Amino acid sequence: MLITTPAFKNGEKIPRKFTCEGGDMNPEFQIQNLPQGTKSLAFLMEDPDAPGGTFVHWLVWNIDPGAAFIKEESKPSKSVEGTNSGGAMGYMGPCPPRGSPHRYFFRAYALDAFLSLMPGAKRPEFDAEIAGHVLAEAELMGTYERH
Repeated sequence: MLITTPAFKNGEKIPRKFTCEGGDMNPEFQIQNLPQGTKSLAFLMEDPDAPGGTFVHWLVWNIDPGAAFIKEESKPSKSVEGTNSGGAMGYMGPCPPRGSPHRYFFRAYALDAFLSLMPGAKRPEFDAEIAGHVLAEAELMGTYERH
């Protein structure tokens, strides 16, 4: 399984337009090479370098595996979003403290089921729900530093 974006390559800087200093919109993502039996996809964006511990920027699940494509500045059709660490639903772009470079991990999960989580669920509920249903996962990492 593979996750890519035309916005940046693995390990490179995330363009400003996808951060709190820009448009604060999600980049486009393509998810490829799904394993047989994939019934849905789930997506997570997190910052393990946040001062208060890992910060969840985006949680999305029940993504149609037939699409395997997340458009820029949108959530996948018929998917469900969870609550990020900022307390809101939806994408929250990178926004580290000034002068502190952070890593942002984008993870896609191929699941053998649809999740029954309610909209607005948080990371612990998400982790518990996907446990035992992950067929494969892919990761992409980008960096960002505010000046």
